[in-house]
Order: sequence, then structure tokens, then C-alpha cells
Amino acid sequence: MARGCAKTVRIRQSESPILEALSSRASSLLKTLVEIHIREGQPVASKSLQGESGLSVSSATVRNIMSELEERGYLASPHTSSGRVPTAQGYRFFVDTLLQIGPVEQGAVTALNAGLDPNRSSSELVQTASNLLARITYQTGIVTVPKPAGHQLRQIEFLPLSGNRVLAILVINERDVQNRIIELQQPMTEEQLRAAADFINQRYAGNDLSRVKTEIVREMTEARSRIDAYLSAALELANAAIETPEQSENVVVAGEASLLNQAAPGDMQKLRELFDAFERKRDLLELLERCSRADGIQIFIGEEAGFDVFGDFSVITAPYAQGTQSLGVLGVIGPTRMAYERVIPIVDVTARMLSAALSR
Repeated sequence: MARGCAKTVRIRQSESPILEALSSRASSLLKTLVEIHIREGQPVASKSLQGESGLSVSSATVRNIMSELEERGYLASPHTSSGRVPTAQGYRFFVDTLLQIGPVEQGAVTALNAGLDPNRSSSELVQTASNLLARITYQTGIVTVPKPAGHQLRQIEFLPLSGNRVLAILVINERDVQNRIIELQQPMTEEQLRAAADFINQRYAGNDLSRVKTEIVREMTEARSRIDAYLSAALELANAAIETPEQSENVVVAGEASLLNQAAPGDMQKLRELFDAFERKRDLLELLERCSRADGIQIFIGEEAGFDVFGDFSVITAPYAQGTQSLGVLGVIGPTRMAYERVIPIVDVTARMLSAALSR
């Protein structure tokens, strides 16, 4: 069983306008229609709806109720066909009122338990959480990178690779290991790389990364003025290897291909715009920042996210923490016709298990 996964999923209420109540028959038909559309991805005809609803009503009654739901904004007719699809408002009513959330399947729990190993560094755990969310939900996984109070350099090593490339290995804080590949302008021997690492460790180990970066840049200028080639090379190597927290990645996105696999031919332009938003990250970060200030699961359907680029997609997020300290949010982005009853509890359990791993 997942750590903490037995708790009730807390879904924060939508800030969208209060939706009108529906009759029991209309609610039942809307629920069935949404479930068919999520499963098949096509407009749902009244005949299919009547067959799956389980209601003892005539086809004429079904058509009348579908027309009423369309007039009230819950359904839409995408083309000239007689079939209907849920609108964002229809999905919102479904999620808030009709959705029945099931347990997380054991295979997902097993994968999360194996991947979110407490012995891993925080950066590895964040990357793994994003990858697992994408793989298990078949959506795009997103995780904001935590910003701890300090980033102290513990140790740095340089290992030669092929050509002029060098692998820089940094140990940050207690157990956060970061690897970066650096392209050198001039080749350095293994002995020179080891000497450069020893010099940096002796001079800067135990200091905050931002301070280390500032000092290195200052000393680089002085070394160049003294024509100290050895010191200049060592400092330039360290400068290329060290990223301050402000320079580092602030959100990890994984599984964009999942959106491509689910897209219809007419959706490609919308997907390109969404991928551009992933690349810029500004809109995504602003949305996730709003999520970080709220408790529980949050669900944005279509334009509820506040940005046009999310108009045909849904965003589901949950906060994660280290002990009592909130660190960030994680979640998924997918088409509005995603399987909410399956995805919501997976996001919730992943947040709980990531929190547990970071707190050990």
C-alpha cells in the first residue's frame, strides 16, 4: 500500500460560476455521455446514449434532454452530426458533481514505491515523479522544483570524457548530486582536472552556491589580469559547472509525447501552442504558483486556468512538502477528455509519496 494513499482525496472547489442543478435523468445522461466521450473521443449520438444509460426512457426523451443540456451550455454539437460532446462547463459539472473516484491500481502504487526511493536526491526524486506521472497517467507530468533555503557546495569532481568534454559532478547540501557535461575550449589532462577540483574544493566547499559563483567570477577577472593561465582555467571550469538556484530549471515537464498520441489531426496547432508554453514556462509557472498557495487537489478545465493556451486541456495538481514545509506542486496536463476518476487519485498519491520520500 502506498504511504498515505488511504486518505480521502481532497478536491478544492472550482472558482468557476455556480452551475445550475440538473434533474436526476439529465445528470445521469450527462454522466454517461461524458464517460462515452472520454472512452471513444467521438461525438455521442442519442442512440448510443440511450443504450448505455440504463434509463427506461424513449429515444425522443433522450434527444430532448440532450437538446436541453446543449441549450444550458453543458453539451455542444461540433459539426453537422447529431452527436454531442461535453463542453468545459459539462466537464466541470461532471467532475464536481458526478465523478466517482476509484482506488489507485496496485501496479501504479508499485511503480511509485519503486521510483520514489527516499535514498535518492531531491532533484532525482522530482525528475522521477514527473516521469512516473507521465508514464502512469498517459498525460504530461509536471513538477515544480523545490527551492530549499540554501544550496551549499559540498564537493566537485571533474572526469574526462571523449574529445574536449568533461563531466562535472557536484554534491549540493547533504545528498543532492548534480551532473553536467562541459565542452572545453582547450583540452585538459586527467591530472589537471583533478588538481582543478582539489583547488575548488579547498577554496569554496561549504559555501552557498550563489556566493561561490560570485567569487569565481571575481577571481576569474583577477586571474586574467595576472595572466595566471592555470588558475583562470580552473575557475572557468568551475564557473561552467556551477548553476545557482536562480539559473536552474524551475519546473520539470515529462511525457509531452502522450499528448501527441491522443491528439486528433485538427489539434496539432493547439498542441504546438501548448508546447511553446512548456518551452517558455512563464504561463505554466504562474498557474503552478497559484496552485502552490492552495490545499488539496486542484482541477482547471479549459480556460479556467486563465490562459488561452490551456483552452482545450485540463490541469490537475496537488501540493507536496518536506515535513511541514511546502516545497511545490506536481500534476498532469492532458486533454479535457482525460479519465479524471483514474488520474485524480494518482496525482494525489504521487504527491503524498513524494512528500514522504523527501521527508525521510
